[in-house]
Amino acid sequence: MSKFAVIKTGGKQYLVEPGMKLKIEKLPPGKDETIDFNEVLLVGEGESLEIGNPLVRNAKVAAECIQEGKGKKVIVARYHSKTRYYKRRGHRQPFTEVLIKEIVAK
Repeated sequence: MSKFAVIKTGGKQYLVEPGMKLKIEKLPPGKDETIDFNEVLLVGEGESLEIGNPLVRNAKVAAECIQEGKGKKVIVARYHSKTRYYKRRGHRQPFTEVLIKEIVAK
């Protein structure tokens, strides 16, 4: 079994492994740049497991930014019956797709 970790970014938690592609909330770095996630909540390899309190010390996950974009459109509609009130609005959430390179835990 390979190494895995739980990271926290964008207010969400993700279970990641090396070589995994992941769409997360938009981050400032541009395309083809490296990103280090320092908020590592858990690191495991095989039977060993290291749980942070709340974070694992000296642990980080290195990733490479593959692409940036917008997700599928979500339609938000408001409707009041008998008053001729109808509003419709769309939203596309920006995202950053990253490739997990390595998990470092000391």
